[in-house]
Amino acid sequence: MSKNISLSKLYTFGRCYLQIAAYCASIAAFCLLFMSWCAHADPKLKNAYREDKSGWVFIHVEGSPDEIGYQHGYLLAPEIDDAMKAMKFYLARSTHRDWKFYRRCAEKMFWPKLTDEYKNEIGGIAEGLRARGKEYDSIDITALNGWIELAEYYLPALRAKKIKGADVDKAPGSCSAFIATGSYTSDGKIVMAHNNWIDYIVGERWNIIEDIVPEKGDEILMDTFPGFIHSGDDFAENSAGILITETTIAQFKGFDVKGIPEFMRAREAEQYSNSIDDFVKIMTTGNNGGYANDWLVGDTKTNEVARLELGLKNHRVWRTKDGYYVGSNFPSDPKLIKEETTFKVNDARSSMNDRKARWEKLMEEYKGKIDAKLAEQFMGDHFDQVRGTEMNNAYVLCGHNDEDTLGVRQWGWKPFTPGGAVQGKVTTADMSGKMEFMAHMGHPCGESFIASKFFSAHPGYRWQSQFLHDMISYPWALFGAKNRTGN
Repeated sequence: MSKNISLSKLYTFGRCYLQIAAYCASIAAFCLLFMSWCAHADPKLKNAYREDKSGWVFIHVEGSPDEIGYQHGYLLAPEIDDAMKAMKFYLARSTHRDWKFYRRCAEKMFWPKLTDEYKNEIGGIAEGLRARGKEYDSIDITALNGWIELAEYYLPALRAKKIKGADVDKAPGSCSAFIATGSYTSDGKIVMAHNNWIDYIVGERWNIIEDIVPEKGDEILMDTFPGFIHSGDDFAENSAGILITETTIAQFKGFDVKGIPEFMRAREAEQYSNSIDDFVKIMTTGNNGGYANDWLVGDTKTNEVARLELGLKNHRVWRTKDGYYVGSNFPSDPKLIKEETTFKVNDARSSMNDRKARWEKLMEEYKGKIDAKLAEQFMGDHFDQVRGTEMNNAYVLCGHNDEDTLGVRQWGWKPFTPGGAVQGKVTTADMSGKMEFMAHMGHPCGESFIASKFFSAHPGYRWQSQFLHDMISYPWALFGAKNRTGN
């Protein structure tokens, strides 16, 4: 009898559970439909849309600056809220400064220097967030956009003034990239690729692709971070045929508090550059030294590519219509190296020099053959050129510092610090003509990072577990402007 009663209770419980689950699913579906209806009912969201695909969130926004911002904030409200919480946690631990510090710096140092166009866009992002019940303001969004400049450039400069002998040269060495043209590519036209290196706790959230159609300037297609008005890791193309990417200058030191924020100059360059000369002028005007980079730029109208090495005191430009430029966080100009870095060009244990050697080998080995498919292959490359073998470490193009027993001392990554290549992008002249590019979320090599496995092997990093999750590697996928994401 008790067995029958137990089975009867189990059956009744099962029916109730299924009914509750079905009811919850109905409620969830209703909420999605309601939100969709609200979006279409809101005139500021006219023509804006969102699509989740292959680990990325694609959004299309257009209109006035405040409309573009509102659409961004509204469509990405869950992602921005999550990113804000993660960044507050990460920065407090990694820089020992709370979010109030970043807000004060952004309000005093960055906000007054922004043009009305970008103030309105940032204000629109905050308004869109509030419309979704997320209470952030314009200063929060400004601080988020400028966190790299503040954490990695302003703070070291500040410490140097207060403490003699303080580390001031720990500027991050993030990303691997190339741009090639002429006799180096299969069709003689420009090919460009980039993978983003950063701590996984940040990088797993760098999964936004945004198509922006502004009232003024050029249409932009770029990867970006939730809440950013610029690309941030810097991979963008515009409707004037300008292609833009970069890698940072490792071991750089210097920052000018009176300069124009790098994040605004980068956005202006993405939106208003119609030539390589335009790009150089925008980036060098009001330069504050924040996020010092080697910029790789191409103009599909002229088939010319360029490298702008932009420090604070020095900058230099190289240009060619038949050749390539590569980036792996190494500077090239002797004057800049001497005056603004502690970089060692002959350091045999340097991720920057190791990857540079690999890039140069690949460019010559595949000269005349480089296309989008090869570029994807390069982004996931694991060959250590110095050691002469395939490895998962922080010295290959697709970096895996979480598996590296050495780490990268030059920018402060200890052994097994969970960081490395978190995603990749590839474009060509033909793709950019259609406002398209290929993108890969997760390690471009195809390997996934599994958080539980990592924390079991390295419990010293378990403090990140609240915000560091699995980073799944998805297949390469095509993304494009104006409803072309399904191609």
